[in-house]
Amino acid sequence: MWMTRRVDNVQFLPFLTTDVNNLSWLSYGTLKGDGTLIVVNAVGAVLQTLYILVYLHYCPRKRAVLLQTATLLGVLLLGFGYFWLLVPNIEARLQQLGLFCSVFTISMYLSPLTDLAKVIQTKSTQRLSFSLTIATLLTSASWTLYGFQLRDPYIMVPNLPGILTSFIRLWLFWKYPQEQDRNFQLLQT
Repeated sequence: MWMTRRVDNVQFLPFLTTDVNNLSWLSYGTLKGDGTLIVVNAVGAVLQTLYILVYLHYCPRKRAVLLQTATLLGVLLLGFGYFWLLVPNIEARLQQLGLFCSVFTISMYLSPLTDLAKVIQTKSTQRLSFSLTIATLLTSASWTLYGFQLRDPYIMVPNLPGILTSFIRLWLFWKYPQEQDRNFQLLQT
């Protein structure tokens, strides 16, 4: 985005949902008093917010982006209000917030499955990022091990789909190597 000064081929929703995910886990880490969760997700939330601002700057249809952002921020604020004001018991709040974060994280990891179906249909991995696949595998594995170390199922379990989908994507890179993507390149010309 920064180099091309355009957002044509960049989807906005992943930036927004990742920001909400970071803010939710930051809240969970704060409630739990876990410095690792706090630092990692605070940095993640700041970076995602910067990505959103850059996207907004270069986006020609700002109204739609602002509407999506405002809607998700409203849902986030309602969720925080519920967890912090209406659930007085800290242990119950921690469990409910952990469950929310887990479900949200699982949905984020499973959302690219539609792209995987298109990769199989077109027999082209052109739409997949190898470096993002490796990064997802490593971070999912790291968080799973961290959750296992803490004996925290809310951290451990939701990262397992990230490991699984990463292995599926790696298998697709093996099955449809880049040199077989000539058909995709021919369609582009």
